[in-house]
Amino acid sequence: MKSRMLILLALFSALSAVGAAIKIPAIVGSVAFDVFPALLAAALLGGGAGAIVGALGHLLSALIAGFPLGPMHVLITIEMALLVFIFGVLYKKNKKGTASILFILMNAFAAPLPFIFIMNKAFYVALVPSLLIGSIINTVIALVAIPRLKALVKQDLIEKDVKI
Repeated sequence: MKSRMLILLALFSALSAVGAAIKIPAIVGSVAFDVFPALLAAALLGGGAGAIVGALGHLLSALIAGFPLGPMHVLITIEMALLVFIFGVLYKKNKKGTASILFILMNAFAAPLPFIFIMNKAFYVALVPSLLIGSIINTVIALVAIPRLKALVKQDLIEKDVKI
């Protein structure tokens, strides 16, 4: 069971690394398709697994972009992990719509709020449109993929394939 979870975490983290390389045009280069694998992991494996993939995915995206916000990416990493965790908890409670809308709104509007005080209001206003578009696209991709991947993640399917 533990090795299976580790393998799936590695798989979703690898998908997040690929998504991190596909950027969404923004004033900051770390907005990318790194979130949808984290949302997949949160829905299929639980909020904790999703949080790990989400945090790792953001760090990879920021690394590829050259850490344009410097140490502020630590704050963004924590925010991303928390948002993906909440998405996973709500999704597991069969509140898919609430999970999706809350993730999109929190990622696009609430998560960048500290930058009003750290940078300025203009930075926040310039960042929100790309975050909103990125959040919507990542969430839609995840919502389309989750039902298709559920069968692959089920324990009994994997056990049947492994037994000799």
